[in-house]
Amino acid sequence: MKQQQFLEVIDRDEAERRWHALLALAPLESEPVALEHALGRVLASDVRAGVDVPSFDRSNLDGFALRAQDTYGATEETPVRLRLNAEVIPTGVQPQKEVMSGTASSIATGGMLPRGADAVMAVEHTDVEGETVLVRRAQVPGGAVSFAGTDMGRGETVLFAGTRLTSRETGVLAAIGVERVAVVRVPRVAVISTGDEIIAPGKEMRPGLVYDSNGRILADAVRELGAEPVFLGAFPDDEGALCEVTRRALDTCDLVLLSGGTSKGEGDLCYRVVADLEPGIVVHGVALKPGKPICLGAHRERAVVILPGFPTSAVFTFHEFVAPVLRRLAGLPAERRETLRARLAQRVSSERGRLEYLLVGIVRDAGGALAVYPMGKGSGSVTSFSRADGFVRIGRNTEIVEEGAEVEVTLLGGALEPADLVVIGSHCTGLDVIAGALAREGLVLKLLAVGSQGGLEAARRGECDVAPVHLLDPASGEYNTPFLTDGLELLRGYSRMQGVVTRPDETRETSELVADPTLRMVNRNRGSGTRILIDQLLGESRPDGFAHEPRSHYAVAAAVAQGRADWGVTIETVAREMGLRFRPLRSESYDFVIPGERWKRPAVQAFRRVLEARSPVRKQLEKLGFGPPEESPVSG
Repeated sequence: MKQQQFLEVIDRDEAERRWHALLALAPLESEPVALEHALGRVLASDVRAGVDVPSFDRSNLDGFALRAQDTYGATEETPVRLRLNAEVIPTGVQPQKEVMSGTASSIATGGMLPRGADAVMAVEHTDVEGETVLVRRAQVPGGAVSFAGTDMGRGETVLFAGTRLTSRETGVLAAIGVERVAVVRVPRVAVISTGDEIIAPGKEMRPGLVYDSNGRILADAVRELGAEPVFLGAFPDDEGALCEVTRRALDTCDLVLLSGGTSKGEGDLCYRVVADLEPGIVVHGVALKPGKPICLGAHRERAVVILPGFPTSAVFTFHEFVAPVLRRLAGLPAERRETLRARLAQRVSSERGRLEYLLVGIVRDAGGALAVYPMGKGSGSVTSFSRADGFVRIGRNTEIVEEGAEVEVTLLGGALEPADLVVIGSHCTGLDVIAGALAREGLVLKLLAVGSQGGLEAARRGECDVAPVHLLDPASGEYNTPFLTDGLELLRGYSRMQGVVTRPDETRETSELVADPTLRMVNRNRGSGTRILIDQLLGESRPDGFAHEPRSHYAVAAAVAQGRADWGVTIETVAREMGLRFRPLRSESYDFVIPGERWKRPAVQAFRRVLEARSPVRKQLEKLGFGPPEESPVSG
């Protein structure tokens, strides 16, 4: 038999393009698995929280639930005296008695905060004298409390399709009560070694023979990617045996790997076996060193690859051509790497006497320097850990790390995963829809919820690609446009209705609710667009609960739904999901500020594309109640 020559040696990208054109590259079908078996698997669909996390306003320590304003002025020498309520609140029990002004209730770590209380004072800063508790330190509203829905709100998208589950993500799933989760089926990869000279490790070596290292290398490389290797053995150069094992592999596996037999020498039979498939050989010979002899084939949209026999060439071409296909089948994004010192983007306070590990997200500013943002959800948060890039050690004798300070970051996972698109600003359920669509396109997103004002400042510093904002200018009655400065562009997003929410049995109108001094409100955090609207609604009024400042629409809805507050302001979409009565307050513009130099970045262009008028994402947003953008926002 004469040796045949390469059909055509072509460019690497062209080889991949031709090959991919004949393959089915969508993620494999989904399958449900128990959470205990989900580690390392890839989510097949977005996961939304079915509960609030925490599910109630929770004490972070043993102490006394009280009203923070009652502690102002308290010191060791001049303690504040509060009447001790008869109720003691353990974990797992719903409080029955409201904490009135001048009173306090004993509460355990993890106990449910009673109505009326907005803070907890640690037991070590108090003394009990009969029915009186002496408070020897002032406390701030929200101190030592994790508010319901602050970490995750019911209905919030907590993990996106395509996420590979580590212990951080399985912790998130456990925290929302998920028992079984839909994951992408693990690709099965057949591995076949070929050649008369190949013997299995452990066999006696003779001149002219080589141990089969390729079988082990390729099987383990497949396993490292999260796929399931099926090693079918080492076969001599027998065309009938090779044809039979290849057909068997195609019946049971999603991708077939053969090694050896690519150079078309007189004894190499793999080429002929693959050539007889449908359509068979797609590429034979690529302009690479090492790896020129690689043979890329297909059978009915299923990949069949003959890797070079030399181990170095086999490994190189596996990672260059096969690994990306396997990641696509497994629902994984393209592999990335990186790692550092960075600048702290926000001032951080720490407790003297303890070494603190501060979870951070990492971004790059306009000059390319790294900046880190504290995740900011507290020690009880599971989402902070799942979404953090690393942590900063704050020494035990340090109380404050100033904005702009250089810090050392330890990366989680061993390498920084650079994001294609960095989004810093206000969070919204509509943003989840947009982010999910981009994630399904293969983009890696980093979302940091710091509020509209924080996002605007990040955009001005060039630390993000997109800053979602809904800032109302009281003077003009316009949203967002008045806050633009040189170098910033505004991409119109969508309109959404803000309104006052109550439980369904409350029928009074907004003006009556605001004027009733017996009702307790729930506020929003300063710097958010919703807070501006609330301040405008209240004027000089400061209802009970004004100091309660959760950071999300879901947390507001949770406070009202659970009776921790009687009314609050949130968006209509969240109110509808939570079954609350909604009173429209005003339509607002939720838009996106983009640094001018990032306007034409590919990831930003993808973001702009999904917001086009006729895009599927736009239609999905409208179904959720998010209307088209308001070109001329209505005034006050």
